[in-house]
Amino acid sequence: MSNFTKEHAAGLRKNILKASIQCSERCLYQAAKWLAELASSLPDPSDFDSPNDPDPDSPMKDVDQSLSENLTIFSTSDDVEEKRLEAQEAGKYVLAKSYFDCREYDRCSAVFLPPNPTPIVISSPSPEVPTQTPTRPSNGKGKVTADSPEVKSIPRYDLPQISQKALFLALYAKYMAGEKRNDEDAEMILGPMDSRATVNKELVGIGRTLEAWFEERTTQGKDQNNHGWLEYLYGVVQVKGHNDKDAKQYLLRSLKLNPWNWSAWLELRDLLNNVEALRAIYPQLPHNVLTLLFNLDASQSLFLTSPDIHQSLNELTKIFPTSYFLKTQRALLSYHIKDYEESESIFSSIIQSDPHRLDSLDHYSNLLYVMTNRPKLAFLAQLATATDKFRPETCCIIGNYYSLKSEHEKAVMYFRRALTLDRNFLSAWTLMGHEYVEMKNTHAAIESYRRAVDINRKDYRAWYGLGQTYEVLEMHHYALFYFQRAAALRPYDKQMWQALGACYDKIDRPAQAIKAYKRALVANMAYIEPTGSFGSSTSDFTNVFLDPELLYPIAMIYERLGDMEEAASYMELVMAQEEGPVNPDLTEEELEEGQGTGVTITTSRARMWLARWAVGREELGRAMELANELCQDGFEVEEAKALVRDLRARMEK
Repeated sequence: MSNFTKEHAAGLRKNILKASIQCSERCLYQAAKWLAELASSLPDPSDFDSPNDPDPDSPMKDVDQSLSENLTIFSTSDDVEEKRLEAQEAGKYVLAKSYFDCREYDRCSAVFLPPNPTPIVISSPSPEVPTQTPTRPSNGKGKVTADSPEVKSIPRYDLPQISQKALFLALYAKYMAGEKRNDEDAEMILGPMDSRATVNKELVGIGRTLEAWFEERTTQGKDQNNHGWLEYLYGVVQVKGHNDKDAKQYLLRSLKLNPWNWSAWLELRDLLNNVEALRAIYPQLPHNVLTLLFNLDASQSLFLTSPDIHQSLNELTKIFPTSYFLKTQRALLSYHIKDYEESESIFSSIIQSDPHRLDSLDHYSNLLYVMTNRPKLAFLAQLATATDKFRPETCCIIGNYYSLKSEHEKAVMYFRRALTLDRNFLSAWTLMGHEYVEMKNTHAAIESYRRAVDINRKDYRAWYGLGQTYEVLEMHHYALFYFQRAAALRPYDKQMWQALGACYDKIDRPAQAIKAYKRALVANMAYIEPTGSFGSSTSDFTNVFLDPELLYPIAMIYERLGDMEEAASYMELVMAQEEGPVNPDLTEEELEEGQGTGVTITTSRARMWLARWAVGREELGRAMELANELCQDGFEVEEAKALVRDLRARMEK
């Protein structure tokens, strides 16, 4: 905070609030809300030292004069021509926006654009401005090309002399009208007529209109005076048409013209499928505080938990100390590294500060489900229902509650209700897939997971769920593909590699299975000396805790390969986990408490295997010692007693 002064806070607050007003004017309400919350999380002027304040007791001492003088409810453009057009259409703009707010999207658009455009034959595109057309369903034959008769007769909307703000509102209303008709025409979730191939029929007309507008602006040399909002809308059209390359290009162009539009940042985030894509695009981004927030949010969506992410979060928290967005990011970071207690504590503090905030509470319900904290999950469900029972987050919270009670049919009902409210709500698709797996409805589970992957290909839980479902169907080669995708998205999650190793083992690929299990071991370690490769030596594993459930299958694979010495060394490691790693820094009390797993069914099986292996090598004393230990373990007792009797008979001879 030493370098972040009162003047910095005032300037940042002014820019963020101005951006929030601009988003609200264009009916981008989620971005407007997010920006307004961000501005409110900045430190108060009273938090800064003001030694030059002539009257510290004045009732106006906390009022930011520059903000109150320069910030108005309706923003105006700095461009003279745009300002003139906005002044001329002010009354019509207020009328159009009121229609939009009442969800009368076609009426809103008709205020500025002809309500029934006639088809216009589009001439060949200019070589300087490439024409892009969103993807349309064509019976599996790919995209509609620019030369096809279908595209040449696509209607576009004639462009009257209106401001960029009015054109954005009119075209965005057309887009929302198409989305509304999609929802109205949609069938029951996962019903017999439900289909993933739903297309907004307004996309092509909007895209054509914007292309013509861009071409006209370029011809007139006015493209440098664009405000960035129409570039953002064209990027959204390209995203819906699955033209990711062009969408990324126009979203970047939009952000360079208007770096405060959080909606554009979110669309760009969803186009980044891996860390390499994020690193490649970072130099092309504008540099302001939203760039840092975008990098944090994009890293979170890629499940990155590096120290750099934590450092960036700490620095941003100094600027926005009370931001719920940053607190949520910190809670999710803790959740992803399996620090459930810390994550739960942060979410709980957010609810105490703002009990009516439902954003991201579906993640909190997932956390409480993993922790099997049924009382808190019940309280969260009651709180969300009292706030707004028709929010998708609320339905997911209630669904998780019923799932924890093993009432899977009720859970599915609430997840379907969440999807009825928002068909693109990712958590509901994934969680509903989990419920269908529990209900042994593999067909519905696969379809649910596929819908989740269609919405967000970075959702490792959906890929992992698909792998599990195909394993239930004993289609291991299919399961292998999906586990590989999940492991690529979560390379430091042992569960992904363990599933991959088991799948390799079932399709008789032992070498790959061993590598996958060893990768799971490395992912599970708190610390290990770097060795440069996954060798077969176990000497590097003596001072760290290892999961016996990973060591045992490695040993069994080595046994099938005939490498008995290596199998025995891994079985010894399994047994060693009962006591835990050898750490000379531990106190006597910590040594008495124990750092290992204690006796488990897996360690007992390893002890039995070693006892039989010792018998085969004529090491009867070692075998007798292990068999006697087995008799006290409580597992494999009958086999151990039989082995003891056999060993005594041999020793007597």
